[in-house]
Amino acid sequence: MATDRTSTAGSGYVQPEVDVRALTELLDGEYAEVRDLVRTNLVAYASVLQEAEELGVDAFRERVREIVVEMAATGQTGMGFPSGYGGGGDLGASIAAFETLAFGDLSVLVKVGVQFGLFGGAILHLGTERHHDAYLPDLITGQLMGCFAMTETGHGSNVQALGTLARYDAARQEFVITTHGDQARKDYIGNAARHAELAVVFAQLEVGGKAKGVHAFVVPVRVGGEVAPGVRIEDDGRKMGLNGVDNGRIWFDGVRVPREALLNRFADVTAEGVYTSPIENPDRRFFTMLGTLVQGRVSVGGAGVNAAKVALTIATKYAVRRRQFPATPDAEEQLLLDYGLHQRRLLPLIARTYALHFAQDVVRTQLHEIFSGIEDDADARRRLEARAAGTKALATWHATRVIQECREACGGAGYLTVNRFAALKADSDIFTTFEGDNHVLLQLVAKGLLTHYASEFEDLDQLGMVRFVTSLAVETVIERTSAHKLLERVRDLLPGGDEWDQEAGLLDSEYQLAMVRYREEHMLAGVVRRLKRGIDQKRDPGVVFSQVQDHVIAVAHAHVERLVLEAFVDKVRALPDGDNKVALGLLCDLHALSTIEADRAWFMEHGRLTVQRSKAITREVNDLCRKVRPLAVGLVDAWGIPAEMLRSPDLVG
Repeated sequence: MATDRTSTAGSGYVQPEVDVRALTELLDGEYAEVRDLVRTNLVAYASVLQEAEELGVDAFRERVREIVVEMAATGQTGMGFPSGYGGGGDLGASIAAFETLAFGDLSVLVKVGVQFGLFGGAILHLGTERHHDAYLPDLITGQLMGCFAMTETGHGSNVQALGTLARYDAARQEFVITTHGDQARKDYIGNAARHAELAVVFAQLEVGGKAKGVHAFVVPVRVGGEVAPGVRIEDDGRKMGLNGVDNGRIWFDGVRVPREALLNRFADVTAEGVYTSPIENPDRRFFTMLGTLVQGRVSVGGAGVNAAKVALTIATKYAVRRRQFPATPDAEEQLLLDYGLHQRRLLPLIARTYALHFAQDVVRTQLHEIFSGIEDDADARRRLEARAAGTKALATWHATRVIQECREACGGAGYLTVNRFAALKADSDIFTTFEGDNHVLLQLVAKGLLTHYASEFEDLDQLGMVRFVTSLAVETVIERTSAHKLLERVRDLLPGGDEWDQEAGLLDSEYQLAMVRYREEHMLAGVVRRLKRGIDQKRDPGVVFSQVQDHVIAVAHAHVERLVLEAFVDKVRALPDGDNKVALGLLCDLHALSTIEADRAWFMEHGRLTVQRSKAITREVNDLCRKVRPLAVGLVDAWGIPAEMLRSPDLVG
């Protein structure tokens, strides 16, 4: 059992001091050198934060492209590519660099993501040596710009139903790429409107009149700076944000590309028109192909966390400078952060940001280990895909919430463009829906929870998942997740026997973990029961799933919340004794109890929280906020955001 931190934060409590430099080293981890390189580059191009406001769209796009190419020359953007092609050969370093880049202008971030993550990642992971030799050297330097043409106007998340067709012409050994109607046009494609010369196009492959499912092809979209024959491109125009990225629409009218244009790691077509693949099952092949592109979700999740850090740093520094109303008639006006409500608004968000930072560390490490071959098997990839999806969802929702709360916490000053919130809000808002709509991603997480014991995981679409779950002996599933069994496990962890939830210390991490684990497993059992009940009533599986979809999302959310808390607890436990451990322990407690408090209605409805206990948690959260208050500036300084990125002269000094 972990040590109860009540003795540390209760009577005899001694206020710790944050060692900012040591905490920054902890947060930067093994990629400190990489992150420092990115910070240096951000400072060198700090002017882009102002240029984003002053330049017209065309000029801003060109400026962003120029910055991306110049950053590429430093090695920052190529770290995830093989060293033999001029890359750094370290995918984990690549993700760390991308996360850190989110401290700066987000158009630059997204342009980097499109060029090196999506376009470059598709060439690397879906292609073979012939594609690597042909494209990677120039791609890594930014001399060859490309785009990732997956999303269609009529199909975003449902990639299997894309309408673009790639028909193989055996007589000429070419694929013919065709857009069938505006619903099949490629849309919102970054780099398409202005800079891309090549596109990785996802299309339905047809060989010998037979459909083979979605595959990826390298297709020229510009030749000599002009749009290629048979290709039509339109500019998506101004967006809510990210106007330094040239998003566009693409149509293909019988565009012919050679047989070698197929990215053929997982499937190929011979010159004679014979389709071959090492993965026989088409659904498994499709999900395996998409699984290689998971780094995009990992990257966006980390970027969301770091965008939240920028907003919190600005708002926190403003809150220790700005005074408002005296506490007594003859006293000086109080600092904003000395007000209990202001502490409540900002400090739990700082705690959650730390929690998500450590959860992101886990996902990044898993990604690096799998793609480096350290731990690469089907189960590990499934765990990564689910965890990446869930972490991305929670991290990007968190960023949206944080930026809005921090803007409000800075009052009218937060509404001024110079203070960064306008750009942060506009540019990060899309994070919740690109690289996967967050609700769809949580359905993927739930699918993993419901079918993780099935070897045919990859073969199951939504209806397949429902049929699979409900075909099981539901008693076995419910037995695994029954409240009775849960309570038996909880009693092994905590003092108090039948009264465990009333007698365990609120600051005992085992109590906190047991609460979120109970919630997750109870919700999972409830989803299974509801699915089973609907199928037993001979109702359509799709209708049944739709009617329990809110429960499906809830259990996925609860599952990821548990993973996030576990990551934070594990990090604190591993630290050497000292003030920084005490400080992070306070943050961990604040995050855990804030999480329970936010869902206390559920815990009370299910008998895991009494009215008295609920009130005690609220009092503890308030007390923790008071203890974290003196640490707040040190905690946000430890994120290592360059002063030039904060801008906001009226807010942060």
